[in-house]
Amino acid sequence: MIKNYLKTAWRNILTKKSTSFINISGLAVGMAVALLIGLWINNELSFNKYNEHYDHVARVMQSKTISGTINTNENIPVPLAAELRTTYKNNFKNVVLASGTWNHILNSGDKQLLKTGSFMQPEAPELLSLHMIRGTRKGLNDPSSVLLAATTARALYGNVDPTGKMLKLDNKMPVKISGVYDDLPKNSSFNDLAFIAAWQLYYAADPNLKKADTDWGNNSYLLYVRLNDNADVNTVSSQIKDAKLHRVDQGSAKFKPVILLQPMSRWHLYAEYKNGVNTGGQITYIWLFGLIGVFVLLLACINFMNLSTARSEKRAREVGVRKAVGSLRSQLIMQFFTESIAVSLLSFLFAIVFAWLALPLFNEVAGKQINIPWGNPLFWLLCLSFSTFAGLLAGTYPALYLSSFNPVKVLKGAVKVGRFSKLPRQMLVVMQFAVSIILIIGTVIIFKQIHYSQNRAVGYNRNGLITIEVNSGTIHKQFEAFRNDLINSGAIVNITESSSSTTGIFGGVGGLKWSGKDPQMNDEFGMVGVNTSYGETVGWQLTQGRDFAASAADSSSVILNEAAVTYMGLKHPVGETIDWWGKKYQVAGVIKNMVMSSPYEPAKQTIFLMDTKPGNFLIIRINPRLSANTAINKIQGIWKQYAPAEPLDFRFADQEYQKKFADEQKIGTLAGIFSVLAIFISCMGIFGMAIFVAEQRIKEIGVRKILGASTFNLWRMLSMDFVVLVVISLIIASPIAWYLMYNWVGRYVYHTELSWWIFAITGVGTIVITLLTVSYQSLKAAIMNPVKSLKAD
Repeated sequence: MIKNYLKTAWRNILTKKSTSFINISGLAVGMAVALLIGLWINNELSFNKYNEHYDHVARVMQSKTISGTINTNENIPVPLAAELRTTYKNNFKNVVLASGTWNHILNSGDKQLLKTGSFMQPEAPELLSLHMIRGTRKGLNDPSSVLLAATTARALYGNVDPTGKMLKLDNKMPVKISGVYDDLPKNSSFNDLAFIAAWQLYYAADPNLKKADTDWGNNSYLLYVRLNDNADVNTVSSQIKDAKLHRVDQGSAKFKPVILLQPMSRWHLYAEYKNGVNTGGQITYIWLFGLIGVFVLLLACINFMNLSTARSEKRAREVGVRKAVGSLRSQLIMQFFTESIAVSLLSFLFAIVFAWLALPLFNEVAGKQINIPWGNPLFWLLCLSFSTFAGLLAGTYPALYLSSFNPVKVLKGAVKVGRFSKLPRQMLVVMQFAVSIILIIGTVIIFKQIHYSQNRAVGYNRNGLITIEVNSGTIHKQFEAFRNDLINSGAIVNITESSSSTTGIFGGVGGLKWSGKDPQMNDEFGMVGVNTSYGETVGWQLTQGRDFAASAADSSSVILNEAAVTYMGLKHPVGETIDWWGKKYQVAGVIKNMVMSSPYEPAKQTIFLMDTKPGNFLIIRINPRLSANTAINKIQGIWKQYAPAEPLDFRFADQEYQKKFADEQKIGTLAGIFSVLAIFISCMGIFGMAIFVAEQRIKEIGVRKILGASTFNLWRMLSMDFVVLVVISLIIASPIAWYLMYNWVGRYVYHTELSWWIFAITGVGTIVITLLTVSYQSLKAAIMNPVKSLKAD
């Protein structure tokens, strides 16, 4: 019986080539989209799951109440680690302090590499579940040691075992390589750890860290913990919440610091905190693309259902004969299900090929390293189950509908399907286009929001501005000579030093006093240390007062941005005195807000302070008369003279700024691709329906032509039904799309408007695409010789 079902199914696929092609290709595209999205979702859900202690690792975070708002971040004070190890030691197996992950110089012989790495305490390899290729996880017990990732070790030493060899870190710290570990996966929070150096190296090299050892107010470090097997993260989090509050002075206690744990399972998908509440994050996109995958597959299944039921009259006699010779309805249902599952399985074979071919482009757009797990039996089991389910989903309505025909009525003549027989098919077409229209409108608004934010005034001139992060004090010690040589070379017009790049604020201060400040106010400012040429170099825009003077006497002056003036409630800021922990500073000027952090949020209240050693960033304005390559080559030549042991790592400010839109651009690009595919699938379905309608009405068309109907009138008659369905889809989809995207753009303080023209252009575009899709078949039927039309079966 099964063999007979399969034979019949195969014959139907071969005899109805156009319908089969539309069904198989449409389902294949839908399945390929669903497969790619499924692989992407699996990659996201498996983030950090490489870790053996995944369920017991957490990062320590801190919430503080500032001006009535609870801010939560992962920056903590050093003494908190000792507090957790002693007072709360029964809850933890490992407590690991770490620095941030930054660029550092690795020197070995004549090789120099600039790699991102971190300083961590000895238990880090165990907490991170490092897979050691050389050495053991106890390698960091040596206070002068470093562990290298496999790719870093190969870059420095090739295939030679590097353990026991010496290298220099940041041109000043001699370290011994005590082990090599496998690179951590791309879908890991630590994927950029090219090396891990011993915490004691950091402690010995940075005098500020020695002060931080007992400073509960210096929140500049990271802390990770591994809980005991029987410990509950929420219970432990509630136990340690006041671990800092009990240790700080009255001034710091006003910020109401709360210590909490965030389990590793929530680091990636639930990274966002708003007013102290863990609100979500990347999980939003999991749901979004999961729904898109379901809807795109549903569109393909709708095509199958529509074309199968549309051709019901063609198969009515077959059903009648089968029933007349004794076939049960259950057998007919089984036959139709076999056909739909066969089409689905064939479609899946093509879908695998499509997904494999599209995967490199998909990885590039999504920023992933996803592969099809060819050798995983579970993957194939899921795929086959998925394909079977898709076949059942697509075949349910046709199977029940076709098997319900009365054999007596069918064999007497044409089956009368009733005036409302087209209604289910029309509803499915409306659903198809409604989903496609929502996707298109959503994509347009995402890119409109990105464009709106990209064109926001940033308060300085990004063009021709480059940033260099320096990892040693070599350039600072010779800054004036270095500056003069660069200017004399004609490569640049100005250069400055700063504690932050122009696209980030890496320092903050609080506890300031000024005239009129509310005594109950818990203040917080961004702080950027600069030298006297900073304003001229970046091109900031003064609105009041003056720039920094080129004099050491101006070291007690500060410049505020407009957000800081508003935050402080100053009516006449220039000349205002600010008390920062007993030292007096005078406001020299006010600048327009520089957008240095998120382009979607208001500029942070920021103080610019003149400092004799501002920090680790050089900001350079290259000569606009030279090409960027020429200017960079000249800078590199002079750089090698002053810092031969330090690689030149430069970044263009405009490119760094564009990176802030990377997530939204990825989402928009992927949504755009899926929208195009959704429209493609919908158009394939409507093309198949147009073929069927033209065949069904071919005699009517012949009669109308004989009676004088023009080709245009016939084209309009055949096309109008589909246009009406698309218009109904627009009416349904537009308010849904407006509601969804209104809530989406509402997440951003600076957001675009939902312009009417987006909906209008989408509507007109969809109607035009529909007309182009059905016009070929409509015109083909309209220009056919009426004699042939009347002879058609």
